[in-house]
Amino acid sequence: MARELWQAALDEPCPYLADLEATTKYRILTEVTTEEHEEMIVRGWRRFGMQYFRPRCAACTECVSLRVPVSTFQPTKSQRRAWRKSSHLGVKIGAPQANDERVALFHAWHAMREHTRGWKPTTMTLREYALTFCTPNACAREMSYFDGERLVAIGHIDATPRAVSSIYFFYHPDVSRCSLGVASVLFEIEWARRMERPHLYLGYRVSGCPSTAYKSHYGPHELLQGRPEMDEAPVWR
Repeated sequence: MARELWQAALDEPCPYLADLEATTKYRILTEVTTEEHEEMIVRGWRRFGMQYFRPRCAACTECVSLRVPVSTFQPTKSQRRAWRKSSHLGVKIGAPQANDERVALFHAWHAMREHTRGWKPTTMTLREYALTFCTPNACAREMSYFDGERLVAIGHIDATPRAVSSIYFFYHPDVSRCSLGVASVLFEIEWARRMERPHLYLGYRVSGCPSTAYKSHYGPHELLQGRPEMDEAPVWR
């Protein structure tokens, strides 16, 4: 059973929409079972390390949880092109790892985002990487992508009895031509299908935020209605 170490609702600048304030509920949990984790993600919670979070803004409902039923998913033409561009890559699924190679890959990807999107420079260390991506969790998996023997991308996901939840993905700028940002979702959908998980959860779609609006392009998809509490049944449409 999960142990809760801390919880709070914090007001902070909205990470998705400029000039807005957001209220986010945070919980620090350890020893979370796969079943408990699934009960949270079907109600719109997300995980990053030991931190679980969900928006609870009183005046805004733009953050909407989105999931893709893998049995009915139909890729678009552009998504199929991205899949073909990436079809030569090898993918391994295992426990998350922290080492210098992965930190260097993260820095290369982040530097590209700093240049193209104006992100603030990162100072991610090996210890910080481990705390961010490799804290003990029964659901945590790493999808590592290889071009031959070279590690070129990492996807962090959670796997529960009936779901796969996409957490974070980064890749080396050298393989930008492969459209891996698009293709990675297809790799995750295919793995969920093989593992007989009915849904891939893609987190929050915010229509006015390009960094999340792309999630609507994977379909058909379902959206969570409202913000159900743990004792309320979630409704997806």
